[in-house]
Amino acid sequence: MSKEKKDAAPAALINLPEGHPMAVLIDAIPTPPSSGDLVEGSIIAMGRGRVYVDLAPFGTGLIYGREYLNAADVLRKANVGDAISAKVIDPAGREGYIELSLKEARQAAIWSEAEQAIAAQTSYTLAVEEANKGGLILSWQGIQGFLPASQLSKEHYPRVPEGDKDKILGELMRLVGHPLTIRIITADPKEGKLIFSERTGNEAEEKASLIDKYQVGDVVSGEVTGVVDFGVFVKLEPGLEGLVHISELDWGLVEDPRALFAVGDAVRVKVIEIKDGKISLSIKALKENPWHTAAERYKKGMEVPGVIIKYNKHGALASVEEGVAGLVHVSEFPTPAELRETLELGKTYPFVITLFEPKDQRMTLSFSGKK
Repeated sequence: MSKEKKDAAPAALINLPEGHPMAVLIDAIPTPPSSGDLVEGSIIAMGRGRVYVDLAPFGTGLIYGREYLNAADVLRKANVGDAISAKVIDPAGREGYIELSLKEARQAAIWSEAEQAIAAQTSYTLAVEEANKGGLILSWQGIQGFLPASQLSKEHYPRVPEGDKDKILGELMRLVGHPLTIRIITADPKEGKLIFSERTGNEAEEKASLIDKYQVGDVVSGEVTGVVDFGVFVKLEPGLEGLVHISELDWGLVEDPRALFAVGDAVRVKVIEIKDGKISLSIKALKENPWHTAAERYKKGMEVPGVIIKYNKHGALASVEEGVAGLVHVSEFPTPAELRETLELGKTYPFVITLFEPKDQRMTLSFSGKK
């Protein structure tokens, strides 16, 4: 037997003094198994849909019916004489046999292993099976578990502006089929609940240590690990990423960072801010600012061609060259609708520069074509 109960000694229950020969003999008698106990024995016979297990000195165990079907894949490979572990379902079962379950014994062993893994902080590599808006589904030892999005590593955390749940799901779906290195952080056999984490628990300290190596103004090489609506994430080294905000990608207007960068791209970046455990980067800071030399090419009153690149509440922006744009004010037109009808996105029109302040990167334009 693999389990002996530690309840009050039988000899004490009949008031025999400690050390009495009869008390010693009685206390040496093992306690019969109860429902839920894990027991060990050897197979003594196998019949159609039945397996008999020797559980001396308490009698014979029987695996049959649904319990036999549940363990059929294991029992097909078993032979008389094999030692097996099982869980007691009914100590006074059919025909006086002790009814056993292999499946429940296996489940109990798995949950015990899960508890040990939590204590030891054991890591496992599992493939993501499914995704939902809250996180990921993975299986360990045949049991499905949940990995909340909040427990993902920085590398895999969905970077979505304003917490848009549909976009979060889209980012999580990208991980389906990919292996992740995880730890078990919760195991509840009664609820059948496993919770995983991809985080190591000391990310903040590790990240702070990595950030300490950098200073504002440093120029470093990195790899694009994420491209989102509001910018690009760049890995500077394992465990450390920084954000290049959309406004720091280029001197020209960037509407969609995905049009310029893709995951895996090698980039050079400049550290422009380190604050609250975050590192901010710039790509455009490594390029010449076209406004610095714009005074050599433009002046107030000059007629220039411009491409309409964006509308806003004040009017339309027209690019006169990459990185240098001026505002065509809506007041030049009877209505905002007429401005948009006259100046179409992507088309080139003639303008006159009415305000030019290159130091402040300001330019206003007046439409000089026919209205």
